[in-house]
Parts: sequence; structure tokens; C-alpha cells
Amino acid sequence: MPHTRQPAAVVGAPARRALLGGVLGAGLVLGLGGCGFRLRGAQTLPFQRMRTNLSEQTALGRTLRAQLQASGVQLVGDAPVRPGQPPEPVDVVLQVLIDRRERAVVGQTAAGQVRELQLRQRFTFRVGTPLGQELIAETELLEERDLSFSENLVLGKEAEEALLYRDMEQNIARQLLYRLAALKGL
Repeated sequence: MPHTRQPAAVVGAPARRALLGGVLGAGLVLGLGGCGFRLRGAQTLPFQRMRTNLSEQTALGRTLRAQLQASGVQLVGDAPVRPGQPPEPVDVVLQVLIDRRERAVVGQTAAGQVRELQLRQRFTFRVGTPLGQELIAETELLEERDLSFSENLVLGKEAEEALLYRDMEQNIARQLLYRLAALKGL
């Protein structure tokens, strides 16, 4: 039985394909880096210490606290100061006026069954200096999502509702951080 020999091009094809894939991947990474693309990271804020009344009891409050701390901001609570003791020095004061989830029925069948809900996350705040100078006037951030509803899929719709609220909270937190990052002259 004669011995058949494979051409050299067939034997080295997987190695060449891997090398070509590596070169193309490196070119893609270098190309994206050269155009200014980078993954979204923590915002750089123009202050280090903030007094706030952000609640740790709400999901949005916890999200905002975590993102502010990830940005290097030290949060000082809104606890009352003891008489004769000076308050802790801070750079800015974030006052939360409204942090509320809302849920409204926007669609029903002729029999009165709910078919569509509208979910809202409402967040109203203002930012100032410790001396009372207004940096950001009272501002409302509102996110809305529509959710179809079916009595047969209650558990799945509850999970979808929780996911939509989490997405709205992330968007509001991002919007607030962009506004805080835009503060100048502190």
C-alpha cells in the first residue's frame, strides 16, 4: 500500500488560521483604541466629599451610593450634628426630594382585565454647596417603561418588571453622575 503524503499547505492550515485570527484580533483592538473607544468606567467627579440624604432603603438609593463611592466620592450622612460640634466638611450637598416607583394601568380588556402597565421611576433632586449656593436647581429625572401583562404569566411578568425597574435605576444613576461630573469650579 503506497504511502500518500499530504501537501504542506493542508498540514499548516490550522496554525495559519490561528495566526491570521490573532493578527486580525490585535488589529481590531488597536483600531478601536486609536479611535477613542473605551468601555464606560466610573465617572470622574470634581469633588471628593458629599453630604446626601440618599436612602439605603430604596434600590435606586443603594445603586447611587455604590456608583458615587466607585467614583471615589466619600459620602457623609445626613445625620443631625450634635450641639457644639461642627459638621463634617463637604464639597457638595445632594438633596433627594423624591425617589419613587410608580405603576399605572394603561390598557384593559372589555372585561376589565389588565393588559398593559406603565412603570415609572421618578427621582427629583438638587445639588448645592454647604453654604447654600445652588449648583444644580431642582431637577426631575423620569424613566418610563411599558409592560404587557397576562394573568397566565404572573411570575414571569414580575421578574420582567423587576428587570425593567433595575434598568431604569441604572439609567437615572448614570444621568445623575453625568450632571455631577459637569459641575465646574468647586
